[in-house]
Amino acid sequence: MLTLSSSSFNTFAQEKPKAVRISKTHQQAITKITSNTKVKKAMQTIVDLEPETMSNLVLLTEIPSPPYKEDVRAAKFAEMIKALGVDSIWTDTAGNVIALRRGSIGKKRIVLEAHMDTVFPEGTDVKVVKRGDTLYAPGIADDTRGLTSVLTLLKVMNQNNIKTEADVLFVGTTGEEGQGDLRGVKNLFSAAGPGKIDSFIGLDGTAIGVIIHRGLGSHRHRVTFKGPGGHSFGAFGLANPHNALGRAIHYWVVEADKFALQSGVPVTYNVAVTGGGTSVNSIPFESWMEVDMRSESPERLNGIDELLQVAVKKALAEENAMKKMGKDLTVEVKMIGNRPSGSNDPSLPLVQHAMASMKYLGAEPELKGSSTNANIPISKGVPAITIGSGGKSGNPHSLNEWYVNDKGYLGIQQALLVLLAEAGIAK
Repeated sequence: MLTLSSSSFNTFAQEKPKAVRISKTHQQAITKITSNTKVKKAMQTIVDLEPETMSNLVLLTEIPSPPYKEDVRAAKFAEMIKALGVDSIWTDTAGNVIALRRGSIGKKRIVLEAHMDTVFPEGTDVKVVKRGDTLYAPGIADDTRGLTSVLTLLKVMNQNNIKTEADVLFVGTTGEEGQGDLRGVKNLFSAAGPGKIDSFIGLDGTAIGVIIHRGLGSHRHRVTFKGPGGHSFGAFGLANPHNALGRAIHYWVVEADKFALQSGVPVTYNVAVTGGGTSVNSIPFESWMEVDMRSESPERLNGIDELLQVAVKKALAEENAMKKMGKDLTVEVKMIGNRPSGSNDPSLPLVQHAMASMKYLGAEPELKGSSTNANIPISKGVPAITIGSGGKSGNPHSLNEWYVNDKGYLGIQQALLVLLAEAGIAK
């Protein structure tokens, strides 16, 4: 899911982002790559393969890939990659499909990635419907289009015999969406992963020109107050979990709002889901909420999280002090999502190569922050970006999600140039 960190928070005091210059060195590097005979042929091959790319898009979209159940789509994706030709392919402990294409030197390892999961539960109708030039289906753009672009890019490199100096991992990841909490890419960068990764290029969203080089971090918690519960009349005087939850929400929102309005990097907060209780004539034994907070700044994110912890403790103490009988309430604050934040300097070669590639293809580069798989490598200091896979799309995460192949080849050409700039072309 590509969730952009908007610069349109009118309530926040922010300076306008400064224009970032593309260095001549990196522009020249892209010019040199595009003058390579094999690359010239590859750029045209991408255009020639458009019918196949679109066919693959329909095929993969119509394979359901609900949260935590990506295995059927993963198996097909692995089969398709293997048929194109790689040095090795495997599925890791998080369900990621990883294909290795060895480089001539192999001192560096570059990841090209798209995620296999969608937000849609089991049973969702994912049949692709075509109306004019528009394809409608849940998950067709987010991120099935990215997966098909990975496939096309691999085929183009093989077909035109483009060898790289660095090893390249072509990856389909699991768990990018929602409570998947980036589990696939977290595994890639763990001890269970394929080893040291030097650069990360994610394909998510479709826009050409947008470069995600900052990670929009998020903390998500499930807060649960518990008590004995009882009859609303007969057990009156027991501590009430709903009362405590209401206090916690009030105390957090009041302080969080003050914190969010401070100048600096934007931070947001949200009470998203609440629940608990059994009937109108019962004191509930449980009351819970799920909350979400986001920021590109680790400090700001931790700050608003601390306000939540304080509010919960205060609410618990007050309700327990107010009760007339029975046991004290207890509370559990469980983290259910942790997407780390951070940023890559715009002067990094990876970011500069992406900007230069987009400029070459006629797009105006735009640097942004977002919540994507790139959050993990960015937080670890690994050069990482997320870029669009081409075409136009809309209504993500809805049953009316759509995709139009409007010069979609530009997204794959863009990815090819950035990948070759990072991996180097073998002589």
